[in-house]
Amino acid sequence: KHKKKKMEQEHHQQEQEPLIYNLPHDTLLKIFSTLPLRQIILCRSLSKFFNHLLTTPTFLHHISATLPSLNLLALRHHNHHNHHNPSTVHLFDPDLNQWLHFPLNFLPFSNPLPVASSHGLIYLWAQPNNTSPISQAQAQTKSLLACNPLTRKFRILPQLGSAWCRHGSVLVDSVNRVMVLTELAALYFSGDGGDNGGCWLKFSSNLPSKPRSPVLIEDSAYALCCDDVGSPWRSQWKLFSCRFTSTTSVKWSRVDRREWGDVFDILKRPRLVRGVGNRILMIGGLKSSFSLNSPCSTILILRLDLGNMEWDEAGRMPVEMFRCFQDAGKFKVFGAGDRVCFSAKRIGKVALWDRGAVAEGGEWRWIVNVPGNGDGVYRGFVFEGRLDALP
Repeated sequence: KHKKKKMEQEHHQQEQEPLIYNLPHDTLLKIFSTLPLRQIILCRSLSKFFNHLLTTPTFLHHISATLPSLNLLALRHHNHHNHHNPSTVHLFDPDLNQWLHFPLNFLPFSNPLPVASSHGLIYLWAQPNNTSPISQAQAQTKSLLACNPLTRKFRILPQLGSAWCRHGSVLVDSVNRVMVLTELAALYFSGDGGDNGGCWLKFSSNLPSKPRSPVLIEDSAYALCCDDVGSPWRSQWKLFSCRFTSTTSVKWSRVDRREWGDVFDILKRPRLVRGVGNRILMIGGLKSSFSLNSPCSTILILRLDLGNMEWDEAGRMPVEMFRCFQDAGKFKVFGAGDRVCFSAKRIGKVALWDRGAVAEGGEWRWIVNVPGNGDGVYRGFVFEGRLDALP
């Protein structure tokens, strides 16, 4: 009777399950391999069956060589401790105007805070929990991790002191070389097993002030600094750069050209964003005059070509959109390439500039339904979703 009852239960369960579950796995994998990567990711959330099927090493290896990467915008909340779900990374797909949510519960760490991304990997600070495979000394500070949320694989980078995670800016280049930069020093990690053996290299810094919005392009870093710290004109920012090699010191030098004129004086609260290729975007409020407290008429995006060292205007925010930021005061800028986001308090949405959408000036639009309470300042970065990215 027990055997008969069990058979009846199994038969009833099979009747309740979708018929697609009865297809051979090889057939299912062939069907799903014809879908774009976006649809494959969405299908993972349909059921445990599909999640297991579409994350098998065989399937991932098969489609990683044929499917193009995803260009997504990763969100970092202004206060991740109060976030409604801090163990999830929220990604926005500008092409489909859709939010994607990837759980980070595969990490044996608590309070993960994504801070940077490059070549399919997300880098984040996280607090070790009781199940983390680390020593007691390592558990006293946060760790820097590299992970691929699409494949749920991760790697712990060599341990750093607590001061670095509190004050350092994490930069990653196109080949996943990592830099943690502060006003006084910089740490550089190649992870290639070369001369440094996968360890951090420490460099002293000669920056005149705290670096603002640093970016890393190949083996050179760029940042805005106030050249004269004692000057009351705190808006007089200048561009500095340095090149990282295997030496034990780093020499920052000011980047300037006579023909640039007053390019650094026309913007209020300028920020740098990595552009396409060897280009840098400088973004800030367009001042109506050169006075210290001059009001701004809009937000301007300037672009520097590092090849010919010439500036040009890449875009400016429409006046009706800028009114929201004008009332909010300070705003935050994040992104890379041809996509830049803007956020501010009490707006409840994020402005997006997408130059790739149109040829001249780019397209400006709002990103709505932002995760969280909607009244804070959001930060983030561009995430290139790839299934073949290995931490």
